[in-house]
Amino acid sequence: MILGVDTSLGSAVGLIGRDGRTLADVSQTGHLGHAEAIGSLLEQALAAVPPKDGAGADPLTLVAAGMGPGPFTGLRIGIAAARAFALGRGVPVLAVPSHHAAALEVIEAVGPAEPFAILTDARRRETAVTVYEGIDVDGIPHAVVDTVLVPQADVDRKLGALRRFEVTAISGAAVARVARRAIAAGRTLTGSEPLYLRAPDARVPAAPKKVGP
Repeated sequence: MILGVDTSLGSAVGLIGRDGRTLADVSQTGHLGHAEAIGSLLEQALAAVPPKDGAGADPLTLVAAGMGPGPFTGLRIGIAAARAFALGRGVPVLAVPSHHAAALEVIEAVGPAEPFAILTDARRRETAVTVYEGIDVDGIPHAVVDTVLVPQADVDRKLGALRRFEVTAISGAAVARVARRAIAAGRTLTGSEPLYLRAPDARVPAAPKKVGP
């Protein structure tokens, strides 16, 4: 089994079997409450697996972590949870761009032949955009334009007639399916650093000013 975890939008956890079929796919919407939700979602996903698909018949072999784009705090919670769970089970972690999972679902459902854009809300009146064109030889969505932030007011002008899909949730099972294809091809999809696109609000405080005698 492969476990997929993503907190780039809401909180999502999914499990797929060795044959790629979805065993569990649970989520909670909203940009807040990731820390409170992720543990419960992990429990729900594992509990949803029928006994015949349990660890004895189909052991967990990999954890796939959605790496964004997404906000700083929420993204870190999901990635930390994925890494901690993998460490506890003694299995590796594979980093997956979250937009790849959304693109795979679009391709599976619609199969657009022309390039298309995945859009997610980056907040602060900005949209995260990645442009894809089909799948590559390994069955992984092929990004032809890397993820960028676009002001919401400029999306129409920037994308023109390009077909677009506005995504409000990322499926944990879809993250796992992308990871399954990457592992089969022996590929690394992205680095270990999350795709924040925007620096965190928190800053190291400056040194206090010296006060004269």
